[in-house]
Amino acid sequence: MVTDPCLEARQRMVEEQIRARGVVDERVLRLMAEIPRERFIPAAEQHGAFSDRAVPLECGQTVSQPFMVAVMTEYLDVEPEHRVLEIGTGSGYQTAILARLAREVYTVERLPLLRQQAQTLLDSLDIGNVVYRTGDGSLGWPEMAPFDRIMVTAAAPDVPKSLIEQLAEGGRMVIPVGQEGEQTLTIVQCSAGRIEETPRFLCRFVKLIGREAWSQ
Repeated sequence: MVTDPCLEARQRMVEEQIRARGVVDERVLRLMAEIPRERFIPAAEQHGAFSDRAVPLECGQTVSQPFMVAVMTEYLDVEPEHRVLEIGTGSGYQTAILARLAREVYTVERLPLLRQQAQTLLDSLDIGNVVYRTGDGSLGWPEMAPFDRIMVTAAAPDVPKSLIEQLAEGGRMVIPVGQEGEQTLTIVQCSAGRIEETPRFLCRFVKLIGREAWSQ
Protein backbone atom coordinates (compact mmCIF):
# COMPACT_ATOMS: atom_id res chain seq x y z
CA MET A 1 0.00 0.00 0.00
CA VAL A 2 1.35 3.43 -0.99
CA THR A 3 1.33 5.87 1.91
CA ASP A 4 1.18 9.67 1.69
CA PRO A 5 3.82 11.02 4.08
CA CYS A 6 2.39 14.53 4.05
CA LEU A 7 -1.31 13.68 4.38
CA GLU A 8 -1.41 14.28 8.12
CA ALA A 9 0.33 17.65 7.75
CA ARG A 10 -2.15 18.73 5.06
CA GLN A 11 -5.12 17.61 7.15
CA ARG A 12 -3.79 19.58 10.11
CA MET A 13 -3.31 22.60 7.82
CA VAL A 14 -6.94 22.34 6.71
CA GLU A 15 -8.35 21.97 10.21
CA GLU A 16 -6.23 24.60 11.97
CA GLN A 17 -5.77 27.25 9.28
CA ILE A 18 -8.83 26.93 7.05
CA ARG A 19 -11.86 25.30 8.66
CA ALA A 20 -11.13 27.06 11.96
CA ARG A 21 -11.34 30.44 10.16
CA GLY A 22 -14.76 29.83 8.71
CA VAL A 23 -14.30 28.12 5.35
CA VAL A 24 -17.19 25.65 5.17
CA ASP A 25 -17.22 24.35 1.57
CA GLU A 26 -16.44 20.66 2.07
CA ARG A 27 -15.27 20.30 -1.53
CA VAL A 28 -12.58 22.92 -0.96
CA LEU A 29 -11.55 21.45 2.39
CA ARG A 30 -11.30 17.95 0.91
CA LEU A 31 -9.25 19.05 -2.09
CA MET A 32 -6.80 21.04 0.01
CA ALA A 33 -6.21 17.96 2.13
CA GLU A 34 -5.78 15.76 -0.95
CA ILE A 35 -3.74 17.90 -3.37
CA PRO A 36 -0.01 17.71 -2.51
CA ARG A 37 0.76 21.36 -1.73
CA GLU A 38 4.33 20.33 -0.95
CA ARG A 39 4.89 19.47 -4.64
CA PHE A 40 4.24 23.11 -5.58
CA ILE A 41 6.72 24.55 -3.06
CA PRO A 42 10.39 25.17 -4.03
CA ALA A 43 12.91 22.81 -2.43
CA ALA A 44 14.50 25.61 -0.40
CA GLU A 45 11.10 26.49 1.12
CA GLN A 46 9.86 22.99 2.00
CA HIS A 47 10.05 23.77 5.71
CA GLY A 48 7.19 26.23 5.17
CA ALA A 49 5.06 24.12 2.83
CA PHE A 50 2.12 23.98 5.27
CA SER A 51 2.78 27.21 7.16
CA ASP A 52 0.17 29.93 7.60
CA ARG A 53 1.86 32.28 5.12
CA ALA A 54 2.64 32.83 1.47
CA VAL A 55 5.78 31.05 0.26
CA PRO A 56 8.36 32.62 -2.08
CA LEU A 57 8.48 31.27 -5.61
CA GLU A 58 10.84 31.89 -8.53
CA CYS A 59 10.71 35.20 -10.46
CA GLY A 60 9.62 37.21 -7.41
CA GLN A 61 6.23 35.51 -7.19
CA THR A 62 4.60 33.56 -4.33
CA VAL A 63 2.48 30.54 -3.55
CA SER A 64 -0.48 32.01 -1.66
CA GLN A 65 -1.19 31.31 2.00
CA PRO A 66 -3.39 28.18 2.39
CA PHE A 67 -6.27 30.15 3.94
CA MET A 68 -6.24 32.66 1.08
CA VAL A 69 -6.35 29.90 -1.53
CA ALA A 70 -9.26 28.27 0.28
CA VAL A 71 -11.34 31.38 0.85
CA MET A 72 -10.88 32.65 -2.71
CA THR A 73 -11.92 29.25 -4.03
CA GLU A 74 -14.96 29.22 -1.78
CA TYR A 75 -15.95 32.72 -2.91
CA LEU A 76 -15.59 31.71 -6.56
CA ASP A 77 -18.20 28.94 -6.06
CA VAL A 78 -17.14 26.73 -8.96
CA GLU A 79 -19.56 24.08 -10.25
CA PRO A 80 -18.63 20.95 -12.27
CA GLU A 81 -19.96 22.34 -15.56
CA HIS A 82 -18.09 25.65 -15.32
CA ARG A 83 -15.38 26.99 -17.59
CA VAL A 84 -12.89 28.91 -15.44
CA LEU A 85 -10.30 31.51 -16.40
CA GLU A 86 -7.35 31.82 -14.01
CA ILE A 87 -5.08 34.85 -14.22
CA GLY A 88 -1.66 34.09 -12.75
CA THR A 89 -0.77 30.41 -12.96
CA GLY A 90 2.21 30.80 -10.65
CA SER A 91 3.18 27.44 -9.14
CA GLY A 92 0.00 25.80 -10.43
CA TYR A 93 -1.35 25.05 -6.94
CA GLN A 94 -4.52 27.13 -7.30
CA THR A 95 -4.86 25.80 -10.84
CA ALA A 96 -4.89 22.23 -9.56
CA ILE A 97 -7.70 22.98 -7.12
CA LEU A 98 -9.79 24.77 -9.75
CA ALA A 99 -9.24 21.93 -12.22
CA ARG A 100 -10.62 19.40 -9.74
CA LEU A 101 -13.78 21.51 -9.35
CA ALA A 102 -14.47 22.71 -12.91
CA ARG A 103 -15.01 21.23 -16.36
CA GLU A 104 -12.18 23.26 -17.91
CA VAL A 105 -9.58 25.74 -16.66
CA TYR A 106 -7.85 28.27 -18.93
CA THR A 107 -4.84 29.70 -17.14
CA VAL A 108 -2.66 32.66 -18.19
CA GLU A 109 0.84 33.29 -16.82
CA ARG A 110 3.07 36.24 -17.77
CA LEU A 111 6.35 34.43 -16.97
CA PRO A 112 7.27 31.55 -19.32
CA LEU A 113 9.37 29.71 -16.72
CA LEU A 114 6.50 29.51 -14.25
CA ARG A 115 4.00 28.46 -16.90
CA GLN A 116 6.22 25.62 -18.08
CA GLN A 117 7.01 24.42 -14.57
CA ALA A 118 3.34 24.47 -13.59
CA GLN A 119 2.28 22.61 -16.72
CA THR A 120 4.91 19.90 -16.19
CA LEU A 121 3.86 19.42 -12.57
CA LEU A 122 0.13 19.33 -13.29
CA ASP A 123 0.71 16.85 -16.11
CA SER A 124 2.61 14.64 -13.65
CA LEU A 125 -0.44 14.72 -11.36
CA ASP A 126 -2.71 13.62 -14.25
CA ILE A 127 -4.60 16.92 -14.25
CA GLY A 128 -5.54 17.19 -17.90
CA ASN A 129 -8.44 19.64 -18.11
CA VAL A 130 -6.20 22.73 -18.11
CA VAL A 131 -5.23 24.88 -21.11
CA TYR A 132 -2.17 27.09 -20.70
CA ARG A 133 -1.11 30.41 -22.18
CA THR A 134 1.87 32.71 -21.65
CA GLY A 135 0.77 36.32 -21.95
CA ASP A 136 -0.77 39.44 -20.44
CA GLY A 137 -3.30 38.21 -17.90
CA SER A 138 -4.93 41.62 -17.52
CA LEU A 139 -6.34 41.11 -21.03
CA GLY A 140 -7.75 37.68 -20.21
CA TRP A 141 -8.30 35.17 -23.02
CA PRO A 142 -10.91 36.85 -25.25
CA GLU A 143 -11.10 34.20 -27.97
CA MET A 144 -12.14 31.59 -25.39
CA ALA A 145 -14.65 33.82 -23.57
CA PRO A 146 -17.14 33.94 -22.00
CA PHE A 147 -16.17 32.29 -18.73
CA ASP A 148 -18.44 31.24 -15.90
CA ARG A 149 -15.79 32.07 -13.33
CA ILE A 150 -12.58 34.14 -13.30
CA MET A 151 -9.94 33.83 -10.59
CA VAL A 152 -7.25 36.53 -10.43
CA THR A 153 -4.29 35.66 -8.21
CA ALA A 154 -2.46 38.99 -8.46
CA ALA A 155 -3.53 42.50 -7.48
CA ALA A 156 -4.82 45.12 -9.91
CA PRO A 157 -5.38 48.84 -9.21
CA ASP A 158 -8.89 48.43 -10.67
CA VAL A 159 -10.86 45.51 -12.07
CA PRO A 160 -9.59 45.16 -15.67
CA LYS A 161 -12.30 46.03 -18.20
CA SER A 162 -11.30 43.12 -20.44
CA LEU A 163 -11.92 40.62 -17.63
CA ILE A 164 -15.34 42.09 -16.91
CA GLU A 165 -16.23 41.77 -20.58
CA GLN A 166 -15.24 38.09 -20.55
CA LEU A 167 -17.59 37.15 -17.70
CA ALA A 168 -20.61 35.12 -18.76
CA GLU A 169 -24.10 36.19 -17.72
CA GLY A 170 -24.42 35.08 -14.10
CA GLY A 171 -20.63 34.82 -13.90
CA ARG A 172 -18.39 35.63 -10.98
CA MET A 173 -14.83 36.90 -10.55
CA VAL A 174 -12.64 36.99 -7.44
CA ILE A 175 -9.83 39.55 -7.57
CA PRO A 176 -7.66 41.60 -5.16
CA VAL A 177 -8.08 45.29 -5.99
CA GLY A 178 -6.20 48.27 -4.60
CA GLN A 179 -2.85 49.94 -4.23
CA GLU A 180 0.58 48.36 -4.08
CA GLY A 181 1.08 46.86 -0.62
CA GLU A 182 -2.58 46.53 0.37
CA GLN A 183 -5.71 45.53 -1.50
CA THR A 184 -9.28 44.44 -0.88
CA LEU A 185 -10.37 40.97 -1.96
CA THR A 186 -13.39 41.68 -4.15
CA ILE A 187 -16.16 39.57 -5.66
CA VAL A 188 -17.38 40.80 -9.06
CA GLN A 189 -20.70 39.45 -10.35
CA CYS A 190 -22.47 39.86 -13.67
CA SER A 191 -26.27 39.71 -13.47
CA ALA A 192 -28.80 40.91 -16.04
CA GLY A 193 -26.06 42.88 -17.77
CA ARG A 194 -25.11 44.72 -14.58
CA ILE A 195 -21.77 44.45 -12.77
CA GLU A 196 -21.75 44.42 -8.98
CA GLU A 197 -18.56 44.59 -6.89
CA THR A 198 -18.60 43.33 -3.30
CA PRO A 199 -15.53 44.01 -1.13
CA ARG A 200 -14.69 41.31 1.40
CA PHE A 201 -11.49 41.91 3.39
CA LEU A 202 -8.01 43.42 3.18
CA CYS A 203 -5.23 41.34 1.65
CA ARG A 204 -1.80 41.62 0.07
CA PHE A 205 -0.82 40.12 -3.29
CA VAL A 206 1.96 40.57 -5.82
CA LYS A 207 1.09 43.02 -8.60
CA LEU A 208 -0.75 42.03 -11.76
CA ILE A 209 1.51 43.32 -14.54
CA GLY A 210 -0.17 44.15 -17.81
CA ARG A 211 -1.80 46.66 -20.12
CA GLU A 212 -4.90 46.97 -17.91
CA ALA A 213 -3.13 46.66 -14.57
CA TRP A 214 0.34 47.76 -13.32
CA SER A 215 2.95 48.75 -15.90
CA GLN A 216 5.74 47.17 -13.80
